[in-house]
Amino acid sequence: MTFTGEDKTAHVLVIVDVQNAFITGSEAVPDHVQLQRAVEILLANARAAKVPVIFLQNDGPAGTADEPNTDGWQLFFALKPGEHVVRKSRDDGFDGTELEALLTGYGLRSLAICGMQSEMCLAATARTAMQKGFSVILPHDAHATYDVPAGPGGSEPVPARMAARAAEWSLGDEIIVVGTAADVCFQTASAA
Repeated sequence: MTFTGEDKTAHVLVIVDVQNAFITGSEAVPDHVQLQRAVEILLANARAAKVPVIFLQNDGPAGTADEPNTDGWQLFFALKPGEHVVRKSRDDGFDGTELEALLTGYGLRSLAICGMQSEMCLAATARTAMQKGFSVILPHDAHATYDVPAGPGGSEPVPARMAARAAEWSLGDEIIVVGTAADVCFQTASAA
């Protein structure tokens, strides 16, 4: 896991499951306001640099907060013309979707990733991206999850921030972790 000294330049922004159910209202992740701000910074900088923006949108099962075509399922941030939505029904954004084809179609090898949940969809997507040879940049302030409840054997609950940090750490040495969304540089692949 790299914190400094690595190239912090991304050619695409991938936003994982930043949907109304998870970022607004009483069911929002802790620190949802901080997450909103960090993703806003990434979006503004990616759009200013004119790099591709890809939103992953989770299709939850019937009756869940992210059931398709419900308010909770809707993306929190509005798309701009030319941006993509990749719908998924599994944690890994590559599994059964056109995400890899989109990335390789643009000739992109470096991506910034943000969103939720840190230990689930975000981590699964980042891990597969690295396995496929993509460089992955993860801003520490641009991913979030829920508190982990107490577990078997009397294990204590884990606060969301600690769970997010543990998920970040679990991604290993290949991921590039930067302190804030503002630390990510965006550049079109053709300018690289």
